[in-house]
Amino acid sequence: MPNAPAREFRVRACHIDTHHARLVKETSFEAAAVAYVENHPYAPDEDHEIRVVVHEVSSGHEHCFKIDLETSETAFCG
Repeated sequence: MPNAPAREFRVRACHIDTHHARLVKETSFEAAAVAYVENHPYAPDEDHEIRVVVHEVSSGHEHCFKIDLETSETAFCG
């Protein structure tokens, strides 16, 4: 999204029970998920994936994403 305003998201890894969320400023839910993984790498599961929940601070909406760390493909959690 060219020139889209940055929004504040709270992002957390699903597989780490004691993990605290991080605040990320990005233009979309998906961009926030990718930025989180790039800046806060954690060990992937056996499928080389990590699942993160992205919560938009202003609206309260949230989405779950799975990110394949080998291919960088990002998809909604099923």
